[in-house]
Amino acid sequence: MPIRAVVYASEAVEGLSIDQLEALVADAARFNKVAGVTGILLYDGARFVQYFEGPEDGVASVYERVLQSTSHTGIVELARGRISTRQFPYWSMHRLPADQLLVGKLARADWSRFKKSEPDEIAGSAWGIDVLAAAVAPYVQAA
Repeated sequence: MPIRAVVYASEAVEGLSIDQLEALVADAARFNKVAGVTGILLYDGARFVQYFEGPEDGVASVYERVLQSTSHTGIVELARGRISTRQFPYWSMHRLPADQLLVGKLARADWSRFKKSEPDEIAGSAWGIDVLAAAVAPYVQAA
């Protein structure tokens, strides 16, 4: 079964509270688990970058929910494609802390591929997947 991935950036609606955000993430985690989708949400207090992956039908249903959500605006799809294996299978949905620099770097990164670089290729990498993997790594090791 092919695995798909989507990554997008968006702007949070004004007044989105941390409680609302936590409820949104918890609801997404429940839905994604049923859909067989895993993912990561980064939020800097104003902008989101979200990456999710899974079976084609699951990713399509999750993305439709994303597009219909009233918690953000200005959705910009950074990439969508087929992947050979899950890059981030750890959580059905998990919010990671992020600062403006990281969210901006992810939004501007090159997302033309989803395959993580080999360790000897990563230094100075501008691939979005490598930037995201580096941001996620400390949380995976702590989990």
